[in-house]
Amino acid sequence: MAKLMITLKKSVIGSNEAVRETVKSLGLKKTNSSVIQEDSPSVRGKIRKVEHLLSVDEITQ
Repeated sequence: MAKLMITLKKSVIGSNEAVRETVKSLGLKKTNSSVIQEDSPSVRGKIRKVEHLLSVDEITQ
């Protein structure tokens, strides 16, 4: 299964609480922090909600 490397590129300052909680649920804390997540429909939905703040790269092994 493919994995996704998700990086928070913009700050959540000024964003509403739902956006902040979505970023937190992805495992991101600070600007320019990165996490690797399994590619699943739930993760894709979270990414879609806050895609204006993120950079996403697919990792194939």
